[in-house]
Amino acid sequence: MNKPLRRVAIFCGLLVLALLIRTNWVQYVQSEELNSHKNNKRVQIERYAYERGNIIVDGKPITGSTATKDKFYKFKRTYINGEMWAPVTGYASQAFDANQIEKLEDGVLTGNSDQLFFDRTMAMFTGDKKRGGNVVTTLSGAAQKAAYKGLGDKKGAVAAIDPKTGKILALASTPSYDPSSFAGYGASDEKAWVALEKDKEKPKLNRALREVYPPGSTFKVVTAAAALEHGEVDDINAATDTPEPYILPNTRTPMVNHANGCKNASLMKALEVSCNSVFAKLGDQVGRDKMLETAQKFGFNNPEIDTPVRAAASVYNKTMDRSSNALSSIGQFDTATTPLQMAMVAAAIANDGKLMKPYMIDQLETPNLDIIKKNEPEEMSRPLSQKNAQLLQQMMENVVENGTGSKAKIDGATVGGKTGTAQHGENNSKRPYAWFISYAKTDSGSPVAVAVVVEDSSGISRDDITGGGLAGPIARDVMQAVLESKK
Repeated sequence: MNKPLRRVAIFCGLLVLALLIRTNWVQYVQSEELNSHKNNKRVQIERYAYERGNIIVDGKPITGSTATKDKFYKFKRTYINGEMWAPVTGYASQAFDANQIEKLEDGVLTGNSDQLFFDRTMAMFTGDKKRGGNVVTTLSGAAQKAAYKGLGDKKGAVAAIDPKTGKILALASTPSYDPSSFAGYGASDEKAWVALEKDKEKPKLNRALREVYPPGSTFKVVTAAAALEHGEVDDINAATDTPEPYILPNTRTPMVNHANGCKNASLMKALEVSCNSVFAKLGDQVGRDKMLETAQKFGFNNPEIDTPVRAAASVYNKTMDRSSNALSSIGQFDTATTPLQMAMVAAAIANDGKLMKPYMIDQLETPNLDIIKKNEPEEMSRPLSQKNAQLLQQMMENVVENGTGSKAKIDGATVGGKTGTAQHGENNSKRPYAWFISYAKTDSGSPVAVAVVVEDSSGISRDDITGGGLAGPIARDVMQAVLESKK
């Protein structure tokens, strides 16, 4: 071969090699990026070319699919009681993608998951239409209804958990939205989406999982747990040697109590009437590092709590000084938490010190209802011993029987709880948050733990905003709904 032909051959070979490299790069390295690119409509069209599988609660679908006359988007997602279930399902929209379970389990719901390869193959031979699989949740319809109804027109959230398993029973957030309102891609869908995006009340925000609030006095159960676990208290009925007033360490600032009888109050009495001074002093005695250790065993500072929807990380400050730690020990300063996190705290105490990992997907199913994957309960940590958990149970049950949580009482059940009214804003200028955490148990065990936060309630004066008054009755109704469903 002469020299010019050899050069042409080498050049052509290099072109072929470059083409092969580029093709493989696109197919294998960039495939996921290209599939999810906002301008790639093929994936979105494929998502709605077939009937989507359903999200199931109590054996019944809370979602559906309706046929359209569109050439490409042949089916559109529908929702049953969409506003009530939006914090669980998320949305699936032809124009605006998807989120939460609809997004995380999209492969199963569309039928495109590798786990459904056999079903797709069999459908090719039988001539059946392609269908999506189902996502079966752990949710209780009765508990969710009670939570959503209880919140009503108030801004807030509810999380309820089965302490023994970690199964999420309710996850409500208000104000909410109807995912059906923008499930298509027409002008009305765009209008609904834009209105939600501009809404200052943030109805699309999942407050139960993704919003953090100062927990106020509900955090005192964590401080009590730390004091018991680290040996600062061994007798919950003994005086705590707390002065009145108690001065925050390294300051001249007195810790203000909103209850009487806090001087030298026992841990039992201090939780009953919610003494700030006692728990601020205990938090200082335990110390920041040991307080941090206990809080983190309950789940604080964990950025990877997946339900499978990821919860925002609850916060206990790692670097604060002594006075700030004392304030944090009563749920103020930088302490911030999701409602799910506080439900986890109540659940761990109710479960004798064992914290189970929270989850809300029970199993994934094929279109023919065969089980693809089933989730099993999983222990997450042990924030406190069985002995100390049972001491805290005594204290929380006393709060409901004789203290600030009396509105959570349920006939025929033992209820433990803790109220909280969390100040926030510069110089506490904003309306406080009303909190209540609780659990209920019968002779057969404790099937439910609940956290409720009422962020704002129109028509109620600032002085009337209390955890026991606003959040307590909501928690009671959710617990009662679960107890009745177990009969």
